[in-house]
Amino acid sequence: MTTGSGGMALAEASNAFIYATMLTLTIAMVLFAASFASGRRPSTAKAVAAGAPASGTSGSGSVAVLDRDHEHPVIDSGRRLANIGMSLTWLSFGLLTVALVLRGLWAGRVPWGNMYEFSISSAWGVLAVFLAISLRRDLRWLGLFVVIPALLTLGLSVTVLYTEAAQLVPALKSYWLVIHVSAAIICAGAFTVAASSAGLSLVQSRMESRGRAFTGPMAAMPSAEKLRTFTSRIIAFSFPVWTFSVIAGAIWAENAWGRYWGWDPKETWAFITWVVYAAYLHARSTAGWRGDKASWIAILGLVTFLINYFGVNMFVNSLHSYAGL
Repeated sequence: MTTGSGGMALAEASNAFIYATMLTLTIAMVLFAASFASGRRPSTAKAVAAGAPASGTSGSGSVAVLDRDHEHPVIDSGRRLANIGMSLTWLSFGLLTVALVLRGLWAGRVPWGNMYEFSISSAWGVLAVFLAISLRRDLRWLGLFVVIPALLTLGLSVTVLYTEAAQLVPALKSYWLVIHVSAAIICAGAFTVAASSAGLSLVQSRMESRGRAFTGPMAAMPSAEKLRTFTSRIIAFSFPVWTFSVIAGAIWAENAWGRYWGWDPKETWAFITWVVYAAYLHARSTAGWRGDKASWIAILGLVTFLINYFGVNMFVNSLHSYAGL
């Protein structure tokens, strides 16, 4: 670990970039929320398509005509807010990347030695997965529901989980740290994005069952079935990565403790998470489970992942307890 005034400067700089990231994400969240609110009011899609009277029909029975000159500024304003939110999310990602690099330089190792470091890395993973997908498709409608968990993770990190950098315990001094934890960080991001889209698919499904649809910028949100497909593709990518992470952890355990698997609480919950996501992929191929039921399983998968990380690390005695709290 870098010591002296130089080390303290790196530590302070890393912390400053974390707070800058949180500030930028907060602004992005407000902008995404404003964009979401501008399209939150649902319209009756079937009625509009059929030319039926809208809610603004006068008492005399005349049909209210859509004031396009009034609607377009609202839509354009909402899109502009979402575009700025996306730009700020990219800026936040860059700031957080710098914070992680500085933390690693201060510690003299990869910044994954305790819960604080893994938490800020997980927030980085959430933003990385979201922004990587956004390069290929418009995800402005998802921005609010990705920025919030990333911001909450950083907030929890600096208020509850923060700890000074320290030398790794002997069990963590292995190249498997990079292999195993990097895969887990990718999965943390992918599982969060998947759970967000799964939650939105439940909302969209309910809207569609009532024959209603969002207006404004939120009209760009895909249909419930497309959201389910989006979710399943993310999980189809992340499930093999999580499988690799579990296997890499078992190999690492053999090197560190002389056994591949011992049903340690963290190993047990890692397996439970694996089972839940395997059940999700199976549900997506089973008639009767492809709809909302599968979406609930995707959300449950993230819950088990969070229990594995926060619950086991903070409240359970485990060989994997490296919280540093």
